[in-house]
Amino acid sequence: MKTLMLSVCCGAALVTGSALAADPAYPTRPIRIIVPQSPGASTDLTARLMAQGLNEAFKQPVIVDNRPGSSGIAGAEMVARSAPDGYTLMVIASSFSINPALGRKLPYDSIRDFTTVSQLTKFPNMLAASPSAPIKSLQDVIAQAKAKPGQLSYASAGVATGTHMTMALLQYMTGIDLLHVPYKGGGPAMTATMGGQTPLVIGTSVGVLPHVRSGKLRGIAITSARRSAVAPDIPTFAESGVPGYEHEPWNGMFGPARLSKPVLAKVNAEVVRVLHSPDVKKVFERDGADIVGSTPEQFSAVIKSEIAKWSKVAKAAGIKAE
Repeated sequence: MKTLMLSVCCGAALVTGSALAADPAYPTRPIRIIVPQSPGASTDLTARLMAQGLNEAFKQPVIVDNRPGSSGIAGAEMVARSAPDGYTLMVIASSFSINPALGRKLPYDSIRDFTTVSQLTKFPNMLAASPSAPIKSLQDVIAQAKAKPGQLSYASAGVATGTHMTMALLQYMTGIDLLHVPYKGGGPAMTATMGGQTPLVIGTSVGVLPHVRSGKLRGIAITSARRSAVAPDIPTFAESGVPGYEHEPWNGMFGPARLSKPVLAKVNAEVVRVLHSPDVKKVFERDGADIVGSTPEQFSAVIKSEIAKWSKVAKAAGIKAE
């Protein structure tokens, strides 16, 4: 994600002026975007691109407010409790749709207490192997797991994280039994696999791909429905023997429930325009992320579908939040 960070820092004018006529009713004061992750995370960098573009469009300061912790729950609760006036928004990762599937007692209802604004981007996870491991394809993974159930291990960013759920979905669809080795973050998980402590690691394509290019990891497969333009030689899970497999983590924007339709329409229109501006598109595409820019209704359907999917996977795998 280094290129994305550099682009955010260097570009003071990534986006040109607004295509919408000025609306004196909104906004008339600064807008805050809550990000339930630490500065530097991909979601944070996405939010900063959005903030920069909306600042240009609305002629008002758009401030990113990082509120990390509790798998994004604390930051999301702040937004759920905010006034539905358009001055508090949120950019959050797809953990938002995993949390309600894990048996957590959330301080909000993930559907009722939020207004979906737009799905912003999506990007695949990538399964990779240690160069010392005798694994060159997903078929090898499945064959070894079937031959020795519960013995082939993989590293992830932690229990009940998106990467853990990615592999739980693979096991759910294939019936194999893998040994999960959770680490405290994607970085330590990749370091362990590069050092040969685990034969496999699952992580975001943005995080894994640089190590594949350097030869420190061997790319096995990606979770999207189609191959990535930045890694066209790495096959998908679906074409590697798991037909129908598709999972692409995302970043999306929300507001509190009952956000007025005129404000929602204006924010959505500007967000979609920012996403498709040439300089912003270049940043995301260079890092392997696909721009979405959905309608609120389309994004709402994604959230409901994902909560249902992850609930089934978590129940089948016995995964619960720690």
